[in-house]
Amino acid sequence: MPLIVLWDIDHTLLENAGVSKEIYASAFTQLARQKPVAPAPTEGRTDRLILAEMFRQHGLPAPDWPSALAALETAGAAHSDQLRLRGRVLPGVLDALRAVRADHRMVSSVLTGNIAANARMKLAAFDLDQLVDLSVGAFGADSADRAALVDVARKRVHAAYGLSTDTPVVLIGDTPRDVDAALTSGAGVIAVASGIHSADELRQAGADRVLPDLRDTAAVMAALRDALPTGT
Repeated sequence: MPLIVLWDIDHTLLENAGVSKEIYASAFTQLARQKPVAPAPTEGRTDRLILAEMFRQHGLPAPDWPSALAALETAGAAHSDQLRLRGRVLPGVLDALRAVRADHRMVSSVLTGNIAANARMKLAAFDLDQLVDLSVGAFGADSADRAALVDVARKRVHAAYGLSTDTPVVLIGDTPRDVDAALTSGAGVIAVASGIHSADELRQAGADRVLPDLRDTAAVMAALRDALPTGT
């Protein structure tokens, strides 16, 4: 049986150097006709939750989702050059993505709070978009609930690859919300302490596989193979 590997993007695959918060601020400004007074609350939240919380903090009614989606897409496209200029791929990411892509038992995609257009923009800024199958990923427009995104990805993989909807899934991410999404949905998880959360915080959230970063490709692949059913 194959394995579905779903990568988080921000602070797992790349450092966005504050560009993400600027995208949310720009989208908020477009929609609310005023600048935000505080940065967007992110840390593993989906885009739906992030914008809704920003409007709540400002005492404003949340916009309809089609308008919010359009504003996020516009803001993301406008910040692509800044991401290339200031952002960077995190250590070990290229080798890890290439190793997973080369393993015929694994389908590699993303599970991210970003909307699809901005996820693709971020990965394309550093030529990572060709190393994962974005057509079967799960994104922030698909649900406000990160855990629900696992089944979204499962169904897309099933439709594209003909794999069973009970194919094992492993999430790779850097926040307690990534860990919780995996545990809630019955997926495995590899937590990576490459963001603001320490290895201890990620273990306390429930992760039993925690890596300091993705530099050790052999350790990443070993952790993923541990999640494969016996005999594959």
